[in-house]
Amino acid sequence: MLKVEGINVYYGHIQALKEVSLEIKQGEIVTLIGANGAGKSTLLKTISGLLKPKKGTVVFEGKNINGKAAQTIVKQGISHVPEGRRIFANMSVEENLELGAYLRKDKKGVKDDFDMVFDLFPRLQERIKQQAGTLSGGEQQMLAMGRALMARPRLLLLDEPSMGLAPLLVKTIFRIIEEINKGGTTILLVEQNAHMALSVANMAYVLETGRVVISGHPDELHSSEQVKMAYLGGH
Repeated sequence: MLKVEGINVYYGHIQALKEVSLEIKQGEIVTLIGANGAGKSTLLKTISGLLKPKKGTVVFEGKNINGKAAQTIVKQGISHVPEGRRIFANMSVEENLELGAYLRKDKKGVKDDFDMVFDLFPRLQERIKQQAGTLSGGEQQMLAMGRALMARPRLLLLDEPSMGLAPLLVKTIFRIIEEINKGGTTILLVEQNAHMALSVANMAYVLETGRVVISGHPDELHSSEQVKMAYLGGH
């Protein structure tokens, strides 16, 4: 479904991604783990069109999307939930969700997707008229995910969905990630919580200083000494 091949991305003179390649098959959850500053968010921003690679290609469903505008990439079926949630704090929950669907013309489909989002996140329905900035951190994360789903993506990019959340909420968010995936959405997940990320993924990649250093089935990564020591607290 997605093929990233040999991409190099720079911030000014600093190279953030070095010859990064990865593949995602339809229906999978693929996770990217790595330390802060390894290039995980940069990779998601490159796929979603917020950054342009200097070299390499990003191919989605057989089409090269390199250099396309971010809104064009949303139209083609990729939604991005950025790190830090980036909701519109002064708008209501309802308005935030409506903005997620701003490129769509199918009114009935949009109404159905409101119902789908409220099924996944009942808390958002309870808070529908509330200003988004007054929600708790967990509710804001749910809103950011719900807003991305309103574009009806076939591929969902999730950047650190559990960051700053209480352990119980982390479990809830991961259960919902699995539900979204079972509903037919393919997911690329960037996550600091390597244990949780590997527990839901079909395939995993480890990024270190802008390079993919290990990739494989989550079970293989779980049993790799290198991964254990660096990301799983040695367990």
